[in-house]
Amino acid sequence: MAASFVTGFPGFLGSELVERLLERSPGDAPVVCLVQAKFHALAQQRAAAIEQRNPQWAGRMKLVEGDITAPDLGLGSVHLSLTGKIREIYHLAAVYDLGVKRHVGMRINVQGTRNMLRFAEECPGLSRFHYVSTCYVSGRYAGDFSEQDLQKGQSFNNYYEETKYLAEVEVQEHMTKGLPTTIYRPSIVVGNSRTGATQKYDGPYFIIQWILRQPTCAIVPVIGDTRRYHVNLIPSDFFIDAFTYLSSLDLSLNKVYHLCSPQPPSVAQLLTSLEKATGKKLVKVPLPKVLAKGALKYVPGVYRLMRIEPEAIEYFVHPTRYLCADTLHDLHGTAIACPEFASYAGHLVRFMRRHPGISPAAMM
Repeated sequence: MAASFVTGFPGFLGSELVERLLERSPGDAPVVCLVQAKFHALAQQRAAAIEQRNPQWAGRMKLVEGDITAPDLGLGSVHLSLTGKIREIYHLAAVYDLGVKRHVGMRINVQGTRNMLRFAEECPGLSRFHYVSTCYVSGRYAGDFSEQDLQKGQSFNNYYEETKYLAEVEVQEHMTKGLPTTIYRPSIVVGNSRTGATQKYDGPYFIIQWILRQPTCAIVPVIGDTRRYHVNLIPSDFFIDAFTYLSSLDLSLNKVYHLCSPQPPSVAQLLTSLEKATGKKLVKVPLPKVLAKGALKYVPGVYRLMRIEPEAIEYFVHPTRYLCADTLHDLHGTAIACPEFASYAGHLVRFMRRHPGISPAAMM
């Protein structure tokens, strides 16, 4: 029976995707998850929970230990037996960390993707290589960035962006040479729009946490014109719904999709939504970017007090506007659409209040 092969399990999005693949795959088609040894126990727990909720899927999830950064994915003796069975590959595993060191990003995001591409080429029955990139392969490109754009001479905010860009360059080169591929570029993924649930507090969560730690009035540094810059956020359920649907279409072959908000909130609108969701009066203090970022990086005690990742500052003065014409066209006629941030901000905040101890650390 042809199998699906997934990286990124037991991560938050990878776990959600596996459930969808089990749901839509015929009969007893297995879903094989590549799992690092250090996450094997957690993967077993998540797999057991999925099967407990859906006993009809018992035995269909196959966990294999390996590592995308290792030759042959570290699969050892099962490598050859797997390649003959794989029909689709879903490559989600990456280091999602704005402050990642370059050598770490190169090892996981770039070399890991090269290894996955090599594995894909060794699968004779492969019908599709589904690759999760990021909208931020754009770097700090000033202006509209379409789904057909990639190499625009852009500079990058951090090594996360740079290494995801370098990885996508490799994927697109293989796609051009004939590897059946679809690329998905999410913007900033936050929690579920209905429950607020997430597995990691990073990106905009740094700001929300800072607001929640303050009393009735919360001081919030702001940079530049808050009406000019926009923050492109999508909830995890939109990402999974869109990804699952688009990946099932024949017409998505060799396409790139921006899974983003077509109408993202301005920074000013974002802060208004957070003011309402938290019930705090926000006192906005204008600061130059170099001062705000420099204080978090270099002034003793500032980061410990605010706990805001310095690299996150860049996304509040981000100059790129993401176009998503192909995504909107291919989702047309479905109920899948990105909700406005204001409609689910309250759910994110309520979840954070109930679960204050979730870490911002990436799974690596």
